[in-house]
Amino acid sequence: MFHAGTNEYRVDYLPAESDSGMFGGNSNWRGPIWFPVNYLVIEAVRRFARFLGDAFTVEHPTRSGQQRSLTAVADDLSRRLVSIFCEDGNGRRPVFGGYERFQTDPAWRDLIPFHEYFHGDTGMGLGASHQTGWTGLVARLIQSLGQFDADTVLEDRQWPMARPYRRLAAASMPDVTTAREARGVTGARLPLSGQPRR
Repeated sequence: MFHAGTNEYRVDYLPAESDSGMFGGNSNWRGPIWFPVNYLVIEAVRRFARFLGDAFTVEHPTRSGQQRSLTAVADDLSRRLVSIFCEDGNGRRPVFGGYERFQTDPAWRDLIPFHEYFHGDTGMGLGASHQTGWTGLVARLIQSLGQFDADTVLEDRQWPMARPYRRLAAASMPDVTTAREARGVTGARLPLSGQPRR
């Protein structure tokens, strides 16, 4: 809040689009959820967790009175972001907001878009709906939560790309060449410095 003479100017929290033309009519930095920023915060919290250990705790959520380790905080923040795309208890996905066709039509409900940013209170997708470049970071968050791990991939008999990795996992490989052969990789190799290509 800023006072100039008899005028008062405020910058308030806005969970989605701006409600005025002030500051260019843009509220992007005042409330909506942006995946890259949230991802960087979570990664920073995880680094502090590794350094400080689980004995170091903070209150989370704010004003809850609950003390949690930084690892638990990072996991909770990750779960909140992932939940934007998941069905809730009523079978609705926050990313779709109030668009009933996307929420209920069997032809659309599982076609999940990667929006540019999201409503800070509801999780509804906003902006461009094809921002796989940065909103695709949700895949890394899912992986970090252990919902998608190497064992799951290796056990998936329907995924043909997993076959060479199952062979790799079945036996220890003494070197990179043996590992490449086990995966079925053949052909030209990148030359070492000063050596000609074969």
